[in-house]
Amino acid sequence: MKILFTSVGRRVELVQLYKRAAQISNIDLEIIGADVSSTAPALYFCDTRVITPRIKDPEYIPFLITFCEKNKIDALIPTIDTDLLLLSKYRDHFNNTKVIISSEESIKICRDKRLTALFFQSIGLHCPIPVDDYSNYNYGFPAFIKPKDGSSSINAYKVSNQIELDALVKIVPEYIIQPFISGVEYTVDAFCDFDGNPIFITPRIRLAVRSGEVLKTQICFDDKIISEMKLILSSFKPIGPITVQLIRDVNSGEDYYIEINPRYGGGAPLSMKAGADSSVAMLELLQGKEVKYQENAAESNAIYSRFDQSIRVN
Repeated sequence: MKILFTSVGRRVELVQLYKRAAQISNIDLEIIGADVSSTAPALYFCDTRVITPRIKDPEYIPFLITFCEKNKIDALIPTIDTDLLLLSKYRDHFNNTKVIISSEESIKICRDKRLTALFFQSIGLHCPIPVDDYSNYNYGFPAFIKPKDGSSSINAYKVSNQIELDALVKIVPEYIIQPFISGVEYTVDAFCDFDGNPIFITPRIRLAVRSGEVLKTQICFDDKIISEMKLILSSFKPIGPITVQLIRDVNSGEDYYIEINPRYGGGAPLSMKAGADSSVAMLELLQGKEVKYQENAAESNAIYSRFDQSIRVN
């Protein structure tokens, strides 16, 4: 079996877990890492490396289609937000390669924070109300401003007052403003089969975060969150991995849903290590096997703390 990870970047743990899954499943797996930079560290943990055009390059998709066809790639797994909309649009052009991505309509919901909020509201969940014109914002302070299609907490700021807001709207591109929710932050790692049926749902508390990516996390099986996630998944029908973020309000106890990332989140390997191993499930699905929902598959209360390592690339 051959799996291609696009924009593999720093996803070393993810690559390592797929290699482990191949050993567990007794599969001869070749992992191909693709990136625009030859110094991306995860490339050097893959079996094969390939340098691609940039995502905005018109040759990016034709390059991937040709590469997958020529090398008989079984599955393509994207890892970053900027890849998603383009790949969802052309996923049916890859012929014999299964592109692990949700529908174009679903990806559009995730890539625009305003549409994400409307989706949450449409299925009866709470979310901070987004406003895209600061002159119409009247939900009080503190507030939060971020790009409508942002990721990795880039250009995302907590706003204390109107003076700060007046300054930030001049530098944050295509912004939305939302009331700031104070409380416990959660990430939910979910994994679905190719028909959108859930296999794993793993909530975890975000104990510490850097640049939008979790540094320390604790697996926490919360019945309320799991029930709400089942509602999201039944409406969204994602394919493969999906990560959802929410905040439980410190005063009301209500869950306010923030965003959906229909890909492996940066901290997803932590849920996989704890027992909700979607890499094994993915290999089984690619072999045509049926994989059923596994309730509370990860070890509850397991705490993971992440760290950086270096690798020489020349």
